[in-house]
Amino acid sequence: FAPGETFLLAQCDAGDAAAEADTIARVFAESGGRVERSTDAATGERLLDIRRAMHPALASRGNVLIEDVAVPRSRLPEMFREIARIGAHYGVEIPTLAHAGDGNLHPNFVFEGDRVPEHVWTAADELFRAAVRLGGTLTGEHGVGVLKRRWLAEELGDASVDLQRRIKAVFDPAGIMNPGVMFPLEDGGDR
Repeated sequence: FAPGETFLLAQCDAGDAAAEADTIARVFAESGGRVERSTDAATGERLLDIRRAMHPALASRGNVLIEDVAVPRSRLPEMFREIARIGAHYGVEIPTLAHAGDGNLHPNFVFEGDRVPEHVWTAADELFRAAVRLGGTLTGEHGVGVLKRRWLAEELGDASVDLQRRIKAVFDPAGIMNPGVMFPLEDGGDR
């Protein structure tokens, strides 16, 4: 694969897999793609290994901040354009893996040093906002977690976040379950 090229892997395993694969191969080819089709397990595994090698390859270039956003499948082209625009604007390469079938993208930021540089966080901030603006979400499978909790209210709204705080208080009135993880203690989060 040359720099800037996309590797798109489609796997068919339903009862009509051969017919489905024929259709997918035709669509890929009509869109200008090079198609390699596998009907045996060994070749299929080789193609999957290319995908599996992406994160180790990125890690060989530096530390990696692996992100996770999701957008409606119909908005994937727009999100990929946003990722390219954001990367160019901040001078950051953002290699992106995706589960295109469900709109889940994993933009990656490669950086040097032990801490994520501020310009990378600024680019990530813009990327998260773009996903939400396109009708998506901050995370498709990794969860909000500590790193993304500051964007949660923007996506869900203050009323939903307040409801989540109150639900947590019902099940954890003493604030002892993961204190400060989702709702920071300094703002009265777990109490």
